[in-house]
Amino acid sequence: MISAVTLRDYVTMLFVRMGCGYDAASTVADVLVEGDLRGASSHGVARVKDYYLLVESKRLCPSAVPEVVYQSPSTATLSGASALGPVVAQRGMQLAIDKARTAGTGWVAVRGSHHFGVAAYYSSMALEANMVGVAMSNGYPLVAPVFCTSRMLGTNPISVAVPALRHSPLLFDFSTASITRSRLLSAAADRVELPRGLVQDALGCPTTDPSTIQRGGAILPLGGDRVHGGHKGFCIGAVVDIFSSLFSGANFGPFVPPPVSYLPLPSERVGEGIGHFFGAIRVDAFRPEQEFRQAVDQWIEVFRTAKGVEGTPGVIIPGEQEQLTKDTRLKDGIPLSPQVVRDLNSVAKVLGCDSIPYTPDSERKNEG
Repeated sequence: MISAVTLRDYVTMLFVRMGCGYDAASTVADVLVEGDLRGASSHGVARVKDYYLLVESKRLCPSAVPEVVYQSPSTATLSGASALGPVVAQRGMQLAIDKARTAGTGWVAVRGSHHFGVAAYYSSMALEANMVGVAMSNGYPLVAPVFCTSRMLGTNPISVAVPALRHSPLLFDFSTASITRSRLLSAAADRVELPRGLVQDALGCPTTDPSTIQRGGAILPLGGDRVHGGHKGFCIGAVVDIFSSLFSGANFGPFVPPPVSYLPLPSERVGEGIGHFFGAIRVDAFRPEQEFRQAVDQWIEVFRTAKGVEGTPGVIIPGEQEQLTKDTRLKDGIPLSPQVVRDLNSVAKVLGCDSIPYTPDSERKNEG
């Protein structure tokens, strides 16, 4: 285990050595550590090596400063200028919050960005300002629409944070695909078959082989095939793609660049980089804040006390499981896989930094 504070400081140091200013490096570290705290390790510090290689390949510019290129009283378009995704996204969400303070709502479209970590980090920023937060992003195409053999959409996450009064906030954060890329790669590495309805082969036929993605296969939209609502999952993913790209002028669908340096850039582009879309909504622009928060509490209580299916935990309120994981890891520390530790140390060595101060649990037990 390693404490969140120690891990955050260590990752900040690495990004400073890569050429980021301290504030930018701290933002990236904060976002990535948040991923590990919430149990979304594929969006956590495991991404440090990918980010480093993107910087080395000149696809990312660590010193770039996002710039507002268009705005109205309640909206703005932000160009990321190939800065690190978390830096661009944090700026975009903060701008949406600032707009909402005076206009009631604020909406910011982003272009020229990159992988931005966990979407919940940005939607949650609005909670501190007593607002509802919205965050979404398009991504590298891995998902095929229903009745299609081509990869046309990313897994396109969307997150919404809603403040309550006595209860923890509602925090929605989900992919619009049937399975995440990280889970797919993990299953392929472990040679584990997938349940049916998650992926298809290059011809569009259902398969349970996770390695099909390496041979031209594709992930299915949320819901899977049409019978199970996959056409609706495609619509949700498409909405995220459109909001994340067409408002700002980012690349859409099959033209979105990859989040890793070892994959080639698309031969054609229709915009600038990856796109995001952020929103902040002042609840007191609709009704008194106290009333709204009480209503959210009531919603949570009604759903939490609904009769559950025998042998299951019953209704799981959005965000509760992740918050429990975060609370535990803030108290006990964050576990890192051996591969992530090796990757961090390999980057540290190139940058002239010390190895990460991490001791696996097994070694701690032996020392005790």
